[in-house]
Amino acid sequence: MLGLLTATVLASGALAPKPASAADKITIMVGGLEKQIYLPFMLTQRLGYFKDEGLDVELLTEPSGVDAEDELLAGAVQGVGGFYDHCVDLQAKGKFIESVVQINQAPGEVELVSTKHPEIKSPADFKGTSLGVTGLGSSTNFLTQYLAVKYGVKLGDFTSVPVGAGDTFIAAIQQDKIQAGMTTEPTVSRLLKTGEAKVLVDLRSAEATKAALGGTYPATSLYMQTSWVDAHKAETQKLANALVRTLRYISTHSADEIADKMPKEYLVGDREGYVKALADGKAMFTPDGVMPEGGPETVLAVLSGFSKNVKGKTIDLSKTYTSEFVKNAPKS
Repeated sequence: MLGLLTATVLASGALAPKPASAADKITIMVGGLEKQIYLPFMLTQRLGYFKDEGLDVELLTEPSGVDAEDELLAGAVQGVGGFYDHCVDLQAKGKFIESVVQINQAPGEVELVSTKHPEIKSPADFKGTSLGVTGLGSSTNFLTQYLAVKYGVKLGDFTSVPVGAGDTFIAAIQQDKIQAGMTTEPTVSRLLKTGEAKVLVDLRSAEATKAALGGTYPATSLYMQTSWVDAHKAETQKLANALVRTLRYISTHSADEIADKMPKEYLVGDREGYVKALADGKAMFTPDGVMPEGGPETVLAVLSGFSKNVKGKTIDLSKTYTSEFVKNAPKS
């Protein structure tokens, strides 16, 4: 874990990042920088858009979004590249964070099933299985639990196994440590290419997500502690400017052109597969960073479907996101 930045203790006892000047570094931790669902963060860095805004942004990576969330709450980072659903989940625990740029309008996740287990034909067959997630308490865990409950499987009837993504997820499938699991591109394409897994539930498009979850499910976002945003509106606006500019770049450039900007190691030796997956999945990115209409309500309904933490709680969705900064971003 990262060492804590200098912090002040609030009256509530919570830690807040030290008030920073515009010249201070802003650190954003992403739940897997190499994943295509989080591509806009590294792309913004590679295009120089953070620097164009006069920002010194450091990007860090963690295998699971829940670990990044922990660093934010500890005050060790100022922002997280992670799923919006954490904003809802944390409010139920009395902690206020908000999405300031909504990057994805679909999760971009896929529930894969090992081809060694043809008996698993839908989430209704999850009973008695070990299911891979990036981390316990992660968004992949949230979505897996929801799908199981939706199909009549109780939470205690299967085991969630934290296996990360990429090579560690693939190894877990190969070694039969998990029989199915939720992951993203490029891991999905790697396993489909070798024939070691097949798609069970596809959440890579808005249409498929609506069919599986009942509505639009906003996923990847830049979320930050509300207290930090309120105290650093100028810096937050600059971050929004840079990321919205990147979202426009994604919508106006080909997957091939975008892949040229990414670190070569992110392509995991298969540029053709990476480009195809990105071309197929580009529609998951919002064009402007604005929260999709009805999205927060879907997220709340999904979490309420299985989470004892959220079920029955009064959640003020208006405090889980803001469109103020993305709507003020330059139009060109």
